[in-house]
Amino acid sequence: MDLPTAPEVIEALRRRADADLGYPAWLDKPNAGPLAEAFAERMAGRYGWSPDPSQVRSFNDLNQALQVLLQIWTKPGDGVALHTPAYHPFLTTLQVMERPLHAIQAEPDEGDSWRFEVPDLSGCRVLLLVNPHNPTGRVFTREELTELAEQAERHDLLVIADEIHADLTFEPHQHIPFATILPERTVTLTSATKAFNLGGIRVSVAHLGHPGVRKALEAQPPFVYGSANLFGVEATVAAWRHGDAWLEEVRVLLDRHRHTIAARLPDTFGYRLPQATYLAWLHVGRTGMAEVIEREAKVLLTDGAGFGPGGAEYVRLNFATSEPVLAEILNRLSRLG
Repeated sequence: MDLPTAPEVIEALRRRADADLGYPAWLDKPNAGPLAEAFAERMAGRYGWSPDPSQVRSFNDLNQALQVLLQIWTKPGDGVALHTPAYHPFLTTLQVMERPLHAIQAEPDEGDSWRFEVPDLSGCRVLLLVNPHNPTGRVFTREELTELAEQAERHDLLVIADEIHADLTFEPHQHIPFATILPERTVTLTSATKAFNLGGIRVSVAHLGHPGVRKALEAQPPFVYGSANLFGVEATVAAWRHGDAWLEEVRVLLDRHRHTIAARLPDTFGYRLPQATYLAWLHVGRTGMAEVIEREAKVLLTDGAGFGPGGAEYVRLNFATSEPVLAEILNRLSRLG
């Protein structure tokens, strides 16, 4: 985000720096200590889910967590089902690790959002569920999640649920943790980094609801995948426990921005109002337009081609910025035609 950090997080980091930079008491614990407790508290208070803190592990970020899970639970050739277009680092992970992609393709619905027709998932070992969805901003309904749960049961799938954008869900939509529907097949991945603008903090959590995955991870050497860093834990705990006033101000701003884009974006762009996230998935009608827009309008958008199937004619706009900057972006885009 192009926004200031929550003051509660900055103050927590200053207190830690002034007090003690030695080994934390939780360093040798297999779970994440205060991070696990703060995660469990937040899930219970915000989403009505009460995860067991002892089943939480820490990682540097979601990409690392995903790669660890695929490494310990799958082998090359095992298929991974993923809603596409998809967050491009996940696609790179699947390609490099030789886990074939089974695309669940997004299609425009009859309203202002997206639908995903779930294909036969035979041959898959994992369902990688990104909810809220990046890049479309779609928030999955309980009916959709229940259908995915039925598929996971039918095909004996591990479900890896990336829920990192959950705190950026706009009303009336509601985020439903997948672990509340299918707890013993689900590993939930999340972090404070997206909602609280802490991308450099490098801490995420994984709740290992799947007992087989817990056992497989416990069999690994304790530090082979690293451990949470002191400042990352301090920042995350501060954000989750004390940062919600800041977050609500940001959510109001983002909500206003997504509607501003709908009102002012030129007709040459196709736009469906995101139900969550700070990302606008814009249809530009042909490939290579991100480069054209950068050259002619001096606006840097992400080329949709990197998001895999269904992304080539799209660009992604990050609207987590100030109102003057967003206004300038839209003014420049309007002069393209």
